[in-house]
Amino acid sequence: MPSTPPAPRRPRAALAMGAEAAAAVLSPDALAALAEVCDLAPLPAIDDFTTEEARAVLADTEVLITGWGCPPVHAGVLAAAPALRAVVHTAGSVRGHVTDACWDRGIEVSSAAAANALPVAEYTVAMILLSGKRVIERAGEYRATRTRDNWLAMPPGVGNYRRTVGILSASLIGRRVIELLRPYDLQVLLHDPYVTDEEAAGLGVRPVSLAGLFVESDVVSVHTPLLPATTGLVSRGLLASMRPDAVLINTSRGAVVDQDALAGVLRAGRIRAVLDVTDPDPLPAGHPLWDCDNALITPHLAGSQGNELRRLADLAVGEVARWAAGDGFIHPVRRERLAFLA
Repeated sequence: MPSTPPAPRRPRAALAMGAEAAAAVLSPDALAALAEVCDLAPLPAIDDFTTEEARAVLADTEVLITGWGCPPVHAGVLAAAPALRAVVHTAGSVRGHVTDACWDRGIEVSSAAAANALPVAEYTVAMILLSGKRVIERAGEYRATRTRDNWLAMPPGVGNYRRTVGILSASLIGRRVIELLRPYDLQVLLHDPYVTDEEAAGLGVRPVSLAGLFVESDVVSVHTPLLPATTGLVSRGLLASMRPDAVLINTSRGAVVDQDALAGVLRAGRIRAVLDVTDPDPLPAGHPLWDCDNALITPHLAGSQGNELRRLADLAVGEVARWAAGDGFIHPVRRERLAFLA
């Protein structure tokens, strides 16, 4: 009789994140699922690597399951964790805690950035479609007047048929937005200097220059990560070049946009904006953007919240299971790609 294949090895794992993040992301069901694929250290999650309790847990930890509030995993931490071989992050960016010392030691890293990209992309697509119908403005007018507008007299700019949407950066989120827009009768443009014409064709978008993206689009959706080269990338000149009544959507980082210039263009009534991120975040109470009726500012809510947090935990469980089975990560983070990631 054929022998039964051995069960996957159960690596020793520990949680490292803030207490609030652990409670929000790792439900009892998620913790039970984790316990099926690894030997999980007892709670609470580690939020300070300097304590004796943390050092005792780290001594034989092979996989560190991290989240928001995880302290930096620097050389001193690694010295106390000689068995550590992998980090599985239950959120997006690993910049805040995965240090050069981790990469130097060859620790494998995975992130739930792909899972967190989906709700941001869904928010973006919703705002693209709602802005095309001018839903927010027209709902406000309806509430104020209690009278329906004349839908047959709507100008040709209202609606989503053959509207042009410009995507700034084919990031994880930018690509998901492109994917989710495919069923709609929209023309999608892309500016990303790292995407070839052949790759753009595969995505179903037309590549354009940065200037062309702002001139040609009815909606520009910003998805570029905040890097030194992208700070203030959406400049006064680009904003001034946008079509009258065009919409700027920013779910990336506030500092990618010149906010003083944006406030000026909005106050002039030339364009509209949907901002889920600002710089700083939140804006000061007296910031002029608050007084722009043509700007919808939401409280950084596009990313995973509520039941969407379970998606992050599910991805992490799957990554730990695959790593334990020797199959590697589906969502690895590579050191050489860090310069292009948020």
